[in-house]
Formats: sequence, structure tokens, C-alpha cells
Amino acid sequence: MFEVGDYVVYGSNGVCQITKVGPIDCPGVPQDKLYYTMTPCYIRDSEIFTPVDNDRVVIRKVMSKDEAVVFVQNMYQIQSLKIEEEKKRELLYKQTILSCEPAKIVSLIKTIYERIQERQAEGKKVTSSDSKYCHIAEDSLYGELAISLGMDKDNVGAYVEDKMHRLQAV
Repeated sequence: MFEVGDYVVYGSNGVCQITKVGPIDCPGVPQDKLYYTMTPCYIRDSEIFTPVDNDRVVIRKVMSKDEAVVFVQNMYQIQSLKIEEEKKRELLYKQTILSCEPAKIVSLIKTIYERIQERQAEGKKVTSSDSKYCHIAEDSLYGELAISLGMDKDNVGAYVEDKMHRLQAV
């Protein structure tokens, strides 16, 4: 069980901070059921309530600073996704995002970057689907890393790129 003050990744809402654990004061909601009250870190003026025993949406603690540093150092080793059927590409993108697993999200980002490079080399435009899911994936990953590393979310992309280039140069 999470505690007040914990940062968690909560499904497609991204990083949230637990602000309360207990019953919620809402008509029709049983008072004997425990809920997490959460504030999304990157969605202004929003509050989320979810049962403590909710098993339909991924909720997990964000990486610690040490875990995040090691994760970024090892990102270059993560392989892109293998997409067997082109018709299932978008479904795989959605499933990967909903997994809320940082390594899978990095795989997705790498997959989309490779696809963008291939399409551009062929003189084709980036698809709206690739653009959309790349943005969602980066937003998710960078949001968690920003909290873990104690940095501004807008600086995480440059930080990751710098670390990856330095490690690849070695």
C-alpha cells in the first residue's frame, strides 16, 4: 500500500502524488472502502480517486533516483519492438503505453524513431499515429524520470540524449 507523499505512476495519467489514503466523502460511495486521492504532477487543477484495491489500472511507485540513474545508463541496451503485423502496430503502441513499464516505453520510442528515420529516408512523412504515440511515450517516461532525478521535465530529454551519446561514444 502506498502512503501519503508517495509518487506513483498511475496508468495513462502519468506521475501522481498520493495526497490522502482513506474513505472519500462522496454520496453513494461506501465509507468502509479505502481510496487513494492523488494529484497528477503534470495535469493542473486535477485530482484522481481510485480504490486502494484497484487492479484494472497500473499503479506503481516511481523509480528511486539511484534506479533512474542506472536505468538511463542502460537505456542504450534496450531493443526496439518487433512488429510482426503492420495492422497491429497501433494496438501494440497502446498496449506498451498502458503497461507503464519504462523499459517497454523506451522500446516503443526507439521503434518509432527508427520508423521515422526509415520513412524520411524514403521521402515519406511521419504518420500521425507515430507522432502521437512517440509524444505520449516520451511524456510518460520523461515525467517519471523528472520526479526521480529531481529535475524539470523539460530538461529530461536533453539529459537522456546526453547520457546516451556519452555511453555510445565509450
